Amino acid sequence: MRKIDDGDEELALPAALARLATWRWPGGETGADWVAEEVPVALEYNGISHVVMLATPLDLEDFALGFSLSEGLIDTPADLLEVEIAAGCNGGLVAQLRISARCEMRLKERRRNLAGRTGCGLCGTDSLDQVLRPLKRPVTPPRLAGDALQRAMRELAAAQPLQQRAGGLHAAAWCDADGALLLLREDVGRHNALDKLVGALARAGTDPGRGFVAVTSRASFEMVQKTAQAGIGLLAAVSAPTHLAIRTAHDCGLALAGFVREQRATFYSGWPAGNEPPPA
Repeated sequence: MRKIDDGDEELALPAALARLATWRWPGGETGADWVAEEVPVALEYNGISHVVMLATPLDLEDFALGFSLSEGLIDTPADLLEVEIAAGCNGGLVAQLRISARCEMRLKERRRNLAGRTGCGLCGTDSLDQVLRPLKRPVTPPRLAGDALQRAMRELAAAQPLQQRAGGLHAAAWCDADGALLLLREDVGRHNALDKLVGALARAGTDPGRGFVAVTSRASFEMVQKTAQAGIGLLAAVSAPTHLAIRTAHDCGLALAGFVREQRATFYSGWPAGNEPPPA
């Protein structure tokens, strides 16, 4: 367990990892392994229950802000006035968010009952226009050094303390134009890791458009949408994109690279500025 200051008292949060007894086959050896924690985290906006996500109980303030921004529930970090993390039922946690009156009115208009999961961030969305919502502005791919993507993936693989100890976690990292990893967040859910990263960038006052995002997962539609919503112009994924993700990247100007491994990458939409391919 770890402690955070929750006003008048300290709140005990579950640790991100747990160490449990194991039995190995073949051989029958007994031992212990670290495993990732996964707890329900409910997000409430001005007392309105909005969503329950299964997440790693770490960097929840970043998660609350990043989710609010990437889902378009608030427009700027200043719209989130306060965050408190409270204990919920059955071992869960509640993030109690206080947002501006303008954003609360908009939330009530588009209110949905979304039951979040680590594998799918859209489960429970009750209308298509909530999923395929327009982004607030087009994005522009940054100008990168020639080996920036490969450097980013190398540093990403070496900078995941939870994954290295337990496995089963995704990471999202923000990297500069040279591919140097400057900020990273981990979570059992790839969407959650990206939301935490977006929130951490916003809390730090960093201009996200100066760099790009590298992720350890496939590039789903929602990963593209969240990246562009944050004002970031390039998403580099270690695995494949989906067709909807590629179409969305084309529509908003985002450069989308998949299978970024070792000395190769496949671009499905756009190219980093200064690195455009020669004419066909």
